[in-house]
Amino acid sequence: MERSAGYETRRLIIQADLDQRKTKAERNRLGQFATPTALASDIVTYGTQLLHKNEPIRFLDPALGTGSFYSALLDTVNTDRIEAAQGFELDKHYADPAKKLWQDTPLKIRLADFTVVEPPKTDSERYNLLICNPPYVRHHHIINSQKVRLQSAAEYVCGVRFSGLSGLYCYFLVLSHDWINEDGIAGWLMPSEFMDVNYGQALKFYLLNRVTLLRLHRFDPKDVQFEEALVSSAVLWYRKKKPGENHMIEFTYGGTLSNPGITRFVKAKTLRADEKWSRYPAMQVKDKGNKVTLSNLFNIKRGLATGDNRFFILTRDQIEQNKLPMKFFKPILPSPRFLPGDEVPSDNDGNPDIDRQLFLLDCDLSEEQLKVKFPSLWRYLEKGKPTVANRYLCKSRKPWYAQEKRLSSQFVCTYMGRDNLKKKRPFRFIFNHSKAVAPNVYLMLYPKPFFAKVLSHDPNLAHRIWLLLNQIPPDVLLSEARVYGGGLYKLEPKELGNIPAGELSDFVPPSMRHEPKQMKLFPVDWD
Repeated sequence: MERSAGYETRRLIIQADLDQRKTKAERNRLGQFATPTALASDIVTYGTQLLHKNEPIRFLDPALGTGSFYSALLDTVNTDRIEAAQGFELDKHYADPAKKLWQDTPLKIRLADFTVVEPPKTDSERYNLLICNPPYVRHHHIINSQKVRLQSAAEYVCGVRFSGLSGLYCYFLVLSHDWINEDGIAGWLMPSEFMDVNYGQALKFYLLNRVTLLRLHRFDPKDVQFEEALVSSAVLWYRKKKPGENHMIEFTYGGTLSNPGITRFVKAKTLRADEKWSRYPAMQVKDKGNKVTLSNLFNIKRGLATGDNRFFILTRDQIEQNKLPMKFFKPILPSPRFLPGDEVPSDNDGNPDIDRQLFLLDCDLSEEQLKVKFPSLWRYLEKGKPTVANRYLCKSRKPWYAQEKRLSSQFVCTYMGRDNLKKKRPFRFIFNHSKAVAPNVYLMLYPKPFFAKVLSHDPNLAHRIWLLLNQIPPDVLLSEARVYGGGLYKLEPKELGNIPAGELSDFVPPSMRHEPKQMKLFPVDWD
């Protein structure tokens, strides 16, 4: 086979040299993360097994790089089985050396943006094996004009309108539709975040309705596949044909693609009604039915985003050193790692009675008023104005140093956590006795009016509620959280609200219990 000529060894040397000539920031912005050799081999081996035996291979990689998947293909099948091979690479930095490396093989490399190239017109010109690690470019690195073009192109091809928050990899997948022949196979190595986030909804609809989703393998988040990209990775496979009525998808988790840790088959109709795909197959999820969730009891909001914590959050010593008026500061909780426990006591002034007391600068007076009445505060703001005032959050505020109005809450939950066996709870519920608000590393749980009334009638009930919140099983919390590379989990307000309330359900009258939300379906007639 071609690998015996040392192609992969040469490719790895070239890849390392090319990567070194770019900064990490450059490659992060362009989403350039090369696929490791062992992973590429595992993916290609599985993909070729999905083809019919001895079927000629027409191979396509829309984001070739230096050709890790093509290299693995040469090591997996005889070259006489490769009828055609096409690769696209947008960056000349990688495309030119790749052309030179593969010039004596069937691979044809085109220096072009795959998303703008017109696909083949006939099925005989299309490809039956597409394998790709698409560029992991986040939405804020996609310029608006390009984003509009991609959204229109995706909607034209598939009838699916993508959110403006979608990463470039979502568009690559959908826009490859007309490059694959009927019954052809596609395999994508991509971030697993689409399985849980709102912007992934359109992509999931495509996978459940436009093609036959065969398998979705999610790597253990602690087993990061790309050293320089802390994302949780997944490999998904589909066949280009309409799914059957009772179609089931194979979900695997952990280990490798060829030797996963957990396997489970899930009905497509189950996935259509579930916004959280990352719970499969590791979580044993039961039908929620008309169950009470935390959103029945609480209005849940993310903590305050100040715009610049170092500038707006100060210690008492810093306030005194700058001679700032205390009337413009309110207490704010420190980061969870600085809390000595999960219960925050209060001093006589309502400040957290802890060693690390912090205060948030919050002032609505104009700069002119401050200059006359509170010159020390005006001078402090002037020092930060050249840099802080132009930050994203601050420049949208009037005045730029005013903070969002937010009341303190007795019940606070940490926003980030890890699935660590040595640590019993990935997320901590904090009982806050003080008047301190919380920064955006927390979620704040405000009892709904009916529940607040119940709490007001029993001074001891709040403590019991806090204990019940901390009794929510860790796997239940993790089942709603978003997972990132390195085993980091995050809970957004809506996701915490979806958590079953357990014993707290007794406080919710039957008339106030809501039906679980269903995944929104797009009004598309595929026939």
